[in-house]
Amino acid sequence: MVDMKVLGLTMDGESNSPILVLQEKGGAEILPIWIGASEALSISLALNGKTLDRPITHETMFRALSSVGVKLEGVYITELRDGTYFAEMEMLSGTERIRLDCRPSDGIALAVRAHAPIRVAEDILETTAKSRTRRRGEDMVTTFMPDDPASPEAAYLLQSMEAASPYKM
Repeated sequence: MVDMKVLGLTMDGESNSPILVLQEKGGAEILPIWIGASEALSISLALNGKTLDRPITHETMFRALSSVGVKLEGVYITELRDGTYFAEMEMLSGTERIRLDCRPSDGIALAVRAHAPIRVAEDILETTAKSRTRRRGEDMVTTFMPDDPASPEAAYLLQSMEAASPYKM
């Protein structure tokens, strides 16, 4: 398994879908994962240390786990099958280790809040690197969240991912 960090979030120019971009810690390899808008918003909020008036699903889940003494130990992206990533969350409850199947975006939304490691199987990085080069090149992902979460660019990204609605959550 390869240790990764969240490099940032961007939008796919063709499909207007959010992309979560992971980068190898201490390396240059990246892993773009297309995710849903609500998961992108959740990850962006956590990365930027922001909260909404009411807790969103990932925040509620993180609080629930914490309140009963369960610690998220890590998120592991274990498989790529038919274009879909599979992941597991490893949690510690007392002395018992629990592994649960999860979507990578949900696991990462919790990992960012818990400051837990994110790891990807080496074969996935090898496969996706070849695929990216073969399909559209390294410019597939071009816009990353700035290093400074307080920057105007980061604030704009966060605002652009919020759902347009007259109703507050």
